[in-house]
Amino acid sequence: MSALPVLAGLMFAANAQAQDQGTCPQLPASSGLVWEYKGSGGADFCRALREDGSEAFGLYIASKSPFSPKRGNRAEAGMIDGQSMYWYKGEVAIKPDVQVRETLIELPDGRTAHIWLQASDAQLGNSIMLAQSIRFPATRLSSK
Repeated sequence: MSALPVLAGLMFAANAQAQDQGTCPQLPASSGLVWEYKGSGGADFCRALREDGSEAFGLYIASKSPFSPKRGNRAEAGMIDGQSMYWYKGEVAIKPDVQVRETLIELPDGRTAHIWLQASDAQLGNSIMLAQSIRFPATRLSSK
């Protein structure tokens, strides 16, 4: 018997479990991403991981965000789970060739989701598309 069906079943189960962890939003089923979740003291930290273990994007949900967007850093407009938003440019000093984007999404429970990603120029569009395809639980996010 081939190990491939067993491995595929285990990956499906791990993906289903990862989707339900903490208060991480739902990832698109076709993305191949899984959540790594850590929570503490009313805050949730979620990292969307690719099959190779690298981070596609991450988010931090808490009552206050350490990120404060500056209008001058505004980049792409977008939409996450029905909410219009803007991505803001950032930088990583030790990685000058990496594109950094961050945004904030207000949740109806009074908390804020700070979403970030780091990508090469070639991967930026796909990374933004993946991050914008997340869906928060209906009980947490109301449409505007």
